[in-house]
Amino acid sequence: MRGTGLMRVDAVVIGSGAGGGVAAAVLAEAGKHVLVLERGRDLTFEEIGRDHLRNHRLTRYPHRSGPDYEDGPRVVVDATGGEKVVRPHEPGFHGNATLVGGGTRLYGAQAWRFLPADFTMASTYGVPAGSSLADWPIGYDDLEPYYERAEWEIGVCGDHAAGSRHWRRARPYPMSPLPEGLQAAALRRGAAALGWDVLPVPLLINSVPYGGRAACTRCQHCVGFACPADAKNGSHNTVLSRALATGRARLLPEAVAERLECDPSGRVTGVRWVDRSGARHVAEAEVVICAAGAIETARLLQNSPTRREPHGLGNNHDQVGRHLQGHAYAWALGEMDEPVHDGLGPGVSLATLDFVHYNDGVIGGAMLADEFTVLPLAFWARNLPPGLPRWGARNKQYMRDNYRRVMRVGGPVQEIPNPEARTRLDPQVRDRWGIPVARLSGATHPESLRTGDFIAGRAREWLLASGARRAWAARAPLTLHAGQHQSGTCRMGDDERTSVVDRWGRVHGHDNLYVADASVHVTNGGVNPVLTVMALAFRTAERLCADW
Repeated sequence: MRGTGLMRVDAVVIGSGAGGGVAAAVLAEAGKHVLVLERGRDLTFEEIGRDHLRNHRLTRYPHRSGPDYEDGPRVVVDATGGEKVVRPHEPGFHGNATLVGGGTRLYGAQAWRFLPADFTMASTYGVPAGSSLADWPIGYDDLEPYYERAEWEIGVCGDHAAGSRHWRRARPYPMSPLPEGLQAAALRRGAAALGWDVLPVPLLINSVPYGGRAACTRCQHCVGFACPADAKNGSHNTVLSRALATGRARLLPEAVAERLECDPSGRVTGVRWVDRSGARHVAEAEVVICAAGAIETARLLQNSPTRREPHGLGNNHDQVGRHLQGHAYAWALGEMDEPVHDGLGPGVSLATLDFVHYNDGVIGGAMLADEFTVLPLAFWARNLPPGLPRWGARNKQYMRDNYRRVMRVGGPVQEIPNPEARTRLDPQVRDRWGIPVARLSGATHPESLRTGDFIAGRAREWLLASGARRAWAARAPLTLHAGQHQSGTCRMGDDERTSVVDRWGRVHGHDNLYVADASVHVTNGGVNPVLTVMALAFRTAERLCADW
């Protein structure tokens, strides 16, 4: 497709990841003609590769899962006001996988529901000075049916009885959990000594054949890699496939949404997009759904100014791009007497939710679990004890003796939103298509780090109770955490002065413009957020179809 082109569809979905895939499926199966624009490429497993050195969770070397190196950088402003141009794959880019399926193609696939208190953080804890902590306009009960729909339609394995201790739920998981390994055996022993409740980590992975695809083969290459058995359930092999199977959905990879088009009344009329060659096109639509991730969705809205909204769609109250958050991970490492790394994937297996909420003296908390299978380079980069040289004979000997004995326990600390943590358009730097790049600034709120210290202490305590002969941890820095779990830039709310979308994901002031990614999260929970992204997308798309 070269040269200026015009097409007309019922709906354009921008992004093919967790939210975009769900929205495309619901709309296409309801009879709508849908165009999915995906800026990344449609890569096979072989094209993504499984190189230990070059994968998406190790920001040291370029990888193949996008964005491409030459697509465009971001500008990052640090706490002192210093600016740095950061290219994709470099530390600080705050990127996510950019290909068909988005982050779900390579994710670890932890399938947690948010806990009821995650939706009422301000009411539960108060609002710390300098923060923008707020309650969601909806609660757990509003989302519960859609969590169940995501678990069954996309595919989750887990322990229903253990899960029911934490969430009201009507149905079991469709699959039982994967077998536990040596790490889980040690941690169960420690949890029993401490009196802590534990449960298997729910995963969007087939523990048995499901959805017409095979069960997990328990290889070592899970988080950061595409699945060789196609047993990891993402957008690309579930909902996006369903959308395409209707014959009413069309997927365009390497198609970058440049701006949203509006008529004089403010009604969105379509999307201007750019193909790989640089040719501009317009897709006219009755409805547009943005699902490009918290940074790129905010960038797109800001890059769509009109006379009515000169700072971008939905941005007359300067809310688009604020409250950018993710997760500040807290962790500890323990050196065990016995081997705990058995080489069987996915590795992560056992968790406790005892410290996600209601911890004395801190706001929120985190789920704690063991780590995915750690490959040798990641072990060298992240798991060595303090004081050990990073090279030389002592380093090599420690690696040989302890690669199978060191265990990491950690979790995603619920961040306290900061209105000054934000993404804006950079006034000078542009990408390969001439579009202003994202300019990231600010940091998480200091209270997030205090909570992180508490969580790291519980991780260390768990490791020692599980038999570690020594344990250590490091504090997360006061910085921006907006990588795989980026969220919050188009927060949901009833008041357009403090939010961007309403409780159904519709942008205030635009009855045909929606957001269906983690941008809408008011807070990001103390667990991995992808199941919440999927559940919200089901809810938004279902309501849209009912009103259409």
